[in-house]
Amino acid sequence: MTTTTDHARALSALGHDARLSIFRLLVQAGEGGLRVGDIGVHLDMAPSTLAHHLSTLVEAGLVLQDRQGREVFNRIDFPAMHRLVGFLTSECCAGVTLRATGDRA
Repeated sequence: MTTTTDHARALSALGHDARLSIFRLLVQAGEGGLRVGDIGVHLDMAPSTLAHHLSTLVEAGLVLQDRQGREVFNRIDFPAMHRLVGFLTSECCAGVTLRATGDRA
């Protein structure tokens, strides 16, 4: 079961422009994902920087990594992405009841 803490961790990971760019590129790539080197070429990112950001996305549960020989393929965990979007939109337009807060200035 995914908790609010899990969602907060995922959103925090996406809160950096480099990680958001990596995530969006991997969404575009689809189920096949991309090799680390290909991501670096597409985003003009140094390997060490890319490794750091990919690690954060993996730890947040948004990206899966598969080693195939000497290559590491990265792909979106689409069910996790859909859970996050569902969490954000689950109560869309449901309305909000205001609570009495005492005097308002």
